[in-house]
Amino acid sequence: MDFEIRQIFPHERPQLEEMLCSRWYDKMVVVHDTIYYPAQLPALVAVDGGNIVGIVTYVIHGTACEIVSLDSFREGMGIGTALVDAIRQEASEKGCERLWLVTTNDNTHALGFYQKRGFHLVRIDRMAVDRSRQVKPSIPLLGEHGIPIRDEIELEIILK
Repeated sequence: MDFEIRQIFPHERPQLEEMLCSRWYDKMVVVHDTIYYPAQLPALVAVDGGNIVGIVTYVIHGTACEIVSLDSFREGMGIGTALVDAIRQEASEKGCERLWLVTTNDNTHALGFYQKRGFHLVRIDRMAVDRSRQVKPSIPLLGEHGIPIRDEIELEIILK
């Protein structure tokens, strides 16, 4: 597979929103007591033959860059890794010292993925997802492998 990573084009925003809604159950993402609308955030996309095959959305808070969403629509092809590498580079170029994200306790695939790419676990917010469900009731009770979705886990990598 031959894909390129680039900034999203304005005309791709509606498609981005549709793709993210299919993955995140809504237009909004609620994480660490914050509401985000990923389709409106800065985004890098992986494109293959004109088709979006991966997306990373992010926000920059001072010297920290937060990954809000990362999705690969073709698993096992290196798209997720390429997007992490690209956002790491983007964050460094914008003067960020830290790249971070939050995932949930059930997401064992993501926990392994990020740790293999140098991220460290830095914080667990117990029962945080219960607070998020007050704002976004569409968050499922059970996640991967039937694991109850309860806690948020923060991961980070320090940029040099």
